[in-house]
Amino acid sequence: MIYRILIIALLLGFTSCKTEKSEETVESTQVEAAIENNTEEITPVVDKKDLIVVENGMYKEYYEDKRSIKFEGPQDENGKRHGRWQYFSKEGVELSMTMYDHGNKHGHSIVKYPNGNLHYTGEYSQNKQVGIWRTYSTEGKLINEVDYNKL
Repeated sequence: MIYRILIIALLLGFTSCKTEKSEETVESTQVEAAIENNTEEITPVVDKKDLIVVENGMYKEYYEDKRSIKFEGPQDENGKRHGRWQYFSKEGVELSMTMYDHGNKHGHSIVKYPNGNLHYTGEYSQNKQVGIWRTYSTEGKLINEVDYNKL
C-alpha cells in the first residue's frame, strides 16, 4: 500500500516537472502499468546525459549498455560539431562518417549498410549537397548517381 502511494506521488511529481515529453510519457506509462499489474518492477529510463561524455573538445555518446560508442566527434569552442563525426552500430561497425564545419555539414559524407557495404556517398557545402552523390544496393552495386551541381 505504501509502495502504491509512493508511486502515485512520484507520478504526480514527474507530471508537474518540466521534462522531455517522451521521457515523461514513458515513465508515466511504466508506473501506471506497474500499478495495474500489481508489480513492483519499473524499468528505469536512461537519461541521455548519462550516456554523453565530452572531454578536451571530443564528444562521445554511448549506447544504453554504456559499452559501445554510438556517436563520436570533435566540437568547436561553442559545442558545435567540427571535424570528422562518426556513427557506429552497437557492434562497433562504422555506419556513417560526415565532416562538419562549426555545426554545418561541410565535406565528405559516407553512409554504410549494417553489412559494411556503402549505402551512399557525397559531399556537402554548408549543409547543402554538392557534386555527385552515389547510392548503392546492399550488395554494393551502384544504383543511382545525382549531380547536385546541375540541379
